[in-house]
Amino acid sequence: MSDQSATHPGLARAAAASPGRARWARLLPIAFVTYSLAYLDRSNYSIGVAGGMKGDLHLDAGVSALLGALFFLGYFLFQVPAGIYAERRSARTLIFWSLIAWGILASLQGVVSSVPWLMVVRFLLGVVEAAVLPAMVIFLSHWFTKAERGRANTYLILGNPVTVLWLTAVSGYLVEATSWRWMFIIEGVPAIIWAFVFRALVSDHPHEAGWLSPAERGYVEDALEAEQRSMTPAASLWSALRSRNVVILSVQYFLWSLGVYGFVFWLPSIVKAASGAGIGMTGLISAIPYVFAVLLMVVNSRFSDLSGHRNRYVWPWLALSAVAFYGSYLLGTKNFWAAFVLLVIAGAAMYAPYGPFFAAIPELMPRDVAGPAIALVNSLGALGGFVGSYFVGWLDGATGSSSASFLLMAVSLAGSAVLIPFVRPRAAALSGSTLRTSES
Repeated sequence: MSDQSATHPGLARAAAASPGRARWARLLPIAFVTYSLAYLDRSNYSIGVAGGMKGDLHLDAGVSALLGALFFLGYFLFQVPAGIYAERRSARTLIFWSLIAWGILASLQGVVSSVPWLMVVRFLLGVVEAAVLPAMVIFLSHWFTKAERGRANTYLILGNPVTVLWLTAVSGYLVEATSWRWMFIIEGVPAIIWAFVFRALVSDHPHEAGWLSPAERGYVEDALEAEQRSMTPAASLWSALRSRNVVILSVQYFLWSLGVYGFVFWLPSIVKAASGAGIGMTGLISAIPYVFAVLLMVVNSRFSDLSGHRNRYVWPWLALSAVAFYGSYLLGTKNFWAAFVLLVIAGAAMYAPYGPFFAAIPELMPRDVAGPAIALVNSLGALGGFVGSYFVGWLDGATGSSSASFLLMAVSLAGSAVLIPFVRPRAAALSGSTLRTSES
């Protein structure tokens, strides 16, 4: 994965010097908060389970894992329709209504007591949140150039580790102060409020934004138009979705997400069982990997944008996370703190490549098919999240140990690292022609 600036370093430097910073100051905090709220309302389930939900609702290991995983089934099924709508109609409108819907559904998790109804709510939460990542990546691709996109996407996806960082701490103490039910109810409300803030502050395209200076607006629109002219048009949407790059990236992201969501959903339970700490301290301990993840994401995306390359800023981190998970597997729970140090390394390393990875997909695809392509890749990631969140929980319950789940995550992350170098620099095969660009 690379972009045109990989063969023309001067182009990357020129683009990095784009006039004005209004886009960065206004849009990236909004993107960050939006994705942060989405991640809060999908991931606090792990704190609820560790904080009494499992016992109160009489959930066995299999049902508990299924409830966590059902989110990803809905998320998987509605990714591509969301991506198409965001590109062809309006990412702004789609995200506005999604925020309201998922805020309501997130709060309902604390209201319902019937396990079948809770399953329905978890599935529907995945359906409405399916729009968020593809819509936001498409949204940012309308506002930021190639030389900026790695950093822009990183600030978006920082909503993931930063949210987990405070989620595990705040939600743990919120459960202690109230209950797991009130935690769900309280944490669903901000998304509903934010929906109206989001709609008031953003526009779909630069030409619709009265707050943007003419110089910055002209620069962005001219640069984005030049990028599209350099793309080989796709023969059809179907040819784009079954192209070599999209297929490889979809399988790769499935494996990557299996590791990520197995880690995110079950780390609090693993820490609580192995350390014997209370739920509040468990939240604080579980937050440690995300501190390092935030730092690595920012630094890695910066270097990726400056170099103009994507591949080399993705696969080495995934390989490192696989090795660290395997080391934790070898140490086992009897050496918890040594194993936890390796879990910190694994967690930070598997987050580091997100910015370059999602910056690359719009750079491989013409605009008219980029949205569905991003959605398809992310939908396979959602399926990986389903497998990871279900099987890690199931393995831990079936074996009485986290060793088997660590091995599963290590193997999946190793596979995701191996696949990345097979992605071609440009998606020339979409129309049967060949572009003569390569990663130097």
